[in-house]
Amino acid sequence: MTIGPQPRPPKETANLVPFAHPSEEEFAGILDFYGVTWEYEPRTFPLQEKEGRLALAFTPDFYLPDLDLYIELTTLKQKLVTEKHRKVRLLQERYPEVRIKLLHRSDYLSLLAKYGFGPFSEVEVAGIHEVLISAAELERRVKELGAEISRDYRDREPLLIGVLRGAACFMSDLMRHISLPLTTDYMAISSYDGEQGGAVQITKDLVEPITGRDVIVVEDIVDTGMTLNTLLETLRSRNPASLAVCSLLDKPARRLPKVPIDYCGFVVPDEFVVGYGLDFRQKFRNLPFIATLKSDWLKVWKTEKRPE
Repeated sequence: MTIGPQPRPPKETANLVPFAHPSEEEFAGILDFYGVTWEYEPRTFPLQEKEGRLALAFTPDFYLPDLDLYIELTTLKQKLVTEKHRKVRLLQERYPEVRIKLLHRSDYLSLLAKYGFGPFSEVEVAGIHEVLISAAELERRVKELGAEISRDYRDREPLLIGVLRGAACFMSDLMRHISLPLTTDYMAISSYDGEQGGAVQITKDLVEPITGRDVIVVEDIVDTGMTLNTLLETLRSRNPASLAVCSLLDKPARRLPKVPIDYCGFVVPDEFVVGYGLDFRQKFRNLPFIATLKSDWLKVWKTEKRPE
């Protein structure tokens, strides 16, 4: 059993690259915001030869490795747009395996939304500080965690217990990457406020019995550890054969009791994070990435808005 990756190093930002046009820098900045990996003009495609010499070539502006997609940005000048359309058509004819898309400025966000990178409302856009873990990174790590659990529990049938509500997205994706027979169940515990020192209460208990079974608790995030510690004590009293914890996120800066995390997706800094099931007052759960919230935005909402 292994502990997962530490926080990733700061990603290269758009202002470090000598772009040919301001629109390219703007697009790269949007990609950085959403945590989308990109390469600038990484490949030139020969399109036409004349008398044995290269007559026409095409270098798309961006390549997005996570999507295996080339992007060429257009301008408002019709002559240039027409020429780019011609080059894209020639590229697709000569290299049918290459995926490329021609984008107008207005298409930026719609493209990202199509592939699951964009927020879905003005409230979400206003509140996000930065994308901490991209959708592609989440997908890769969850797949790795599923493979680790499959190896460690070979010839066994684990029972996954998801802790509602935050673990719902993670649990659903994780179980699809576990290549073993398994059973699932869910528990709901007292609110986040209770983790600051109040009593921890189980508000929804298990349906499945766990005596003599291999149990894996699936959490969205381990913060202070108070809630998880109480939950594990409760489950141990029911005599499972084994008891492990799989948490998407670990925030060790605020840890109080020492709690085991047998499978960890990512270690995150001491910031308020949302997305992929994690919420702030029931907002942001459906974001496909993990993001931090702006501190001033949080203060305004905490003082001016009531919990819904």
